Amino acid sequence: MSLLIISLDVTIVNIALPAIGEELDAPLSGLQWTIDAYTLVLASLLVLAGSTADRIGRRRVFQTGLALFTLGSLLCSVAPSLSWLIFFRMLQAVGGSMLNPVAMSIITNTFTEPKERARAIGVWGAVTGFSMALGPLAGGVLVHSFGWRSIFWINVPVGIAAFLLAWRFIPESRADHPRRLDPIGQVLVLTVLAAVTYAIIEGPAAGWTSAQTVSCFALGLAALGGLLWWEPRRAEPLIELKFFRSAPFSGATLIAVCAFAALGGFLFLNTLYLQTERGLSALHAGLYTLPMAAMTVIASPLSGRLVAARGTRLPLTIAGTAMALGMLPLTVSGPDTPVWPLFLGYLLFGFGFGMVNTPITNTAVSGMPRAQAGVAAAIASTSRQVGSALGVAVIGAVVASAASGASPTGGNAGWWILVALGLAVLTLGRFSTGRWARSTAEHGYAEKLPA
Repeated sequence: MSLLIISLDVTIVNIALPAIGEELDAPLSGLQWTIDAYTLVLASLLVLAGSTADRIGRRRVFQTGLALFTLGSLLCSVAPSLSWLIFFRMLQAVGGSMLNPVAMSIITNTFTEPKERARAIGVWGAVTGFSMALGPLAGGVLVHSFGWRSIFWINVPVGIAAFLLAWRFIPESRADHPRRLDPIGQVLVLTVLAAVTYAIIEGPAAGWTSAQTVSCFALGLAALGGLLWWEPRRAEPLIELKFFRSAPFSGATLIAVCAFAALGGFLFLNTLYLQTERGLSALHAGLYTLPMAAMTVIASPLSGRLVAARGTRLPLTIAGTAMALGMLPLTVSGPDTPVWPLFLGYLLFGFGFGMVNTPITNTAVSGMPRAQAGVAAAIASTSRQVGSALGVAVIGAVVASAASGASPTGGNAGWWILVALGLAVLTLGRFSTGRWARSTAEHGYAEKLPA
């Protein structure tokens, strides 16, 4: 249920972006921040939330996250301006950061046998597909019938129900040896993500060579250098850099960034294309997106079974190929493009994305000690959110830089970027699952998975 409201939030908010922009007089960069303010805070706090749950209790942190996310949703529905909406989205994200990694930690500590865990994660991933299927339709109906503010109402009953069910059914659990807090590492992570994303989003308006943009990139680079220097010197760092010596674990992290950058960029660009360039209503735009969501529902459990039976190589190969091929028809799309090539692209992309989630999570969780399950799941979730934030930022920057009166979405450059991200998933998937890659997995930090 926690994954349901998190995933619903992504697709519903994207469907509502044109309506939000019209009512709150928001520029393109404002729409980007409506998405990225949430994903940046979420990405920055996931590891902290996971380690805190391991320390003080997973159910306690999980329920706190549900309460904050539900409250944030209510406040978003009454936001009087774009600035307040962005602020309330950040409050939502604080709660959201306590949900997925903690829930995954609970699952990981429940299903300890690798094949059983892979199947369980496949079911977990199927919820993402169900949410994506429900999100565009629910979002379109709500925006069309009651306005964009109603999209945040759906989180409230689900959040309350999940809070009560967690209190009733989830036993409290903690790690035997929880990690200590790393406030300096936390600040450095937030600085890297915020500075780079701000530079990308505001770059088209401020100028790519302006002092503001260059300074933000420089600040992000400096914070990254500080993070790489600081973390290895701590006994219990926020991010355990030595785990990245494992090629499968590092590959899973990079694949997550690329795959979710493709998803975030697709949802953002496709909403602008359908509603701005093709002139569809929010309801019709939601219906157009259903084929992609339906294929994600089908592919997610199939991916879990493939990982359990064959390992991660095959589903990652299928995922990257399908995602890249799915975006090709859209590289030649325009306001009068027939519907069938769009639906073909949506079907392929949805199937590819549905295949990618389980191998990412399974590799990341398997690559760390089970006692630190919260941190393991949080690193996997962080890479997803970083990818989503960068996808929206980069695609939005391309649109803002290339947009013309003839093409409100900036031509087809954004679609070609999504093709490239699909190819990156394919390449990284092949590279990180070979014999050499498996040999780099250090004993005690990565369980051997079938090729």
